Amino acid sequence: MQAETEHKIDAIRSSLALLRQHIGWEAASARLEELRVQAEDQSLWNDQDKAQTVMREKNRLEGLIGGVLKMDADLEEAIELIQMGEEEGDAEIITEAEASLTELEAEAARRQLESLLSGEADGNDCFIEINAGAGGTEAQDWAAMLQRMYARWAESKGYKVEYIEESAGEEAGLKSVTMRFNGDSAYGWLKTESGVHRLVRISPYDSSARRHTSFASVWVYPVVDDTIEVEIEEKDLRIDTYRASGAGGQHVNKTDSAIRITHLPTNIVVQCQNDRSQHRNRATAFNMLKARLYELELQRREEAANENASGKADIGWGNQIRSYVLHPYQMVKDLRTQVEKGNAQGVLDGDIDAFVEAGLAHKVGSNRH
Repeated sequence: MQAETEHKIDAIRSSLALLRQHIGWEAASARLEELRVQAEDQSLWNDQDKAQTVMREKNRLEGLIGGVLKMDADLEEAIELIQMGEEEGDAEIITEAEASLTELEAEAARRQLESLLSGEADGNDCFIEINAGAGGTEAQDWAAMLQRMYARWAESKGYKVEYIEESAGEEAGLKSVTMRFNGDSAYGWLKTESGVHRLVRISPYDSSARRHTSFASVWVYPVVDDTIEVEIEEKDLRIDTYRASGAGGQHVNKTDSAIRITHLPTNIVVQCQNDRSQHRNRATAFNMLKARLYELELQRREEAANENASGKADIGWGNQIRSYVLHPYQMVKDLRTQVEKGNAQGVLDGDIDAFVEAGLAHKVGSNRH
């Protein structure tokens, strides 16, 4: 067997071992058996929400564990074919088996990344909230560019995009926007996008064509279902109604149906204006608040478990995570992972996978040290 082939086999075995470690093989296998027992209990379906949660977790673990077992079997089969081809002098069999090894190597890398989506809410849908920073039209236009970037990315993944709240800028762009992404592991993939994003460009709104720096904040938090209990007391809430603002058209309400809820102990504010019904907007806003409080609790748990995070502040304007430079050169750079891409326009068109994947790996790695 050639040294290059042996090296590839060793690399695949190492990836599979690391994949088992990421999954938490023994605990995951035991949990899968528990879920299979629950799924066979007919009474489970008396509670549809609980049943769907159980089945979703069961299917996820079956996919992870079954995928590793299949790759184990495929690897051994490829090794046997190569050995058989060498014994029989059949170059065609060897070539086919080596092609299988190449596919296995790529599959192991992909599954290794997916295995990092093992957090409590990683499999959930998510809300993405974007707010323009100081700077008027410049910053508001930047917020709209980020909204488009994330929407393009979501659509490329087959996610459904739903607009919950949108506050238009005075001249152009957006003061704020909240979107909901519905799709498998939306929160798990996007949770590391929370932070401040910086844009450097020649302003299209500056008659002197000067270079401007703009900021916008992105906050990603998971949609929570009824199986997750978040206690909210009525006395801790301030609820305001207002008339939805917008550029016009069918989505603009003519009554004060938009809802803003402020959670006084944390000063978290959520708002919803996507429905003509004040009642439905209130229910959506309440669910968003529940999701924000749950995400805050996840963050607290993570910081408590991670000594390195003990001094970390909440997401704030000083916490820049990524820089997008359009002038005098084109470069998008993540300040946490140092991942760079020269095709800035491609990134703004939704090609953010390299940043999302590196951010996820970086977050998991930081939590383990």
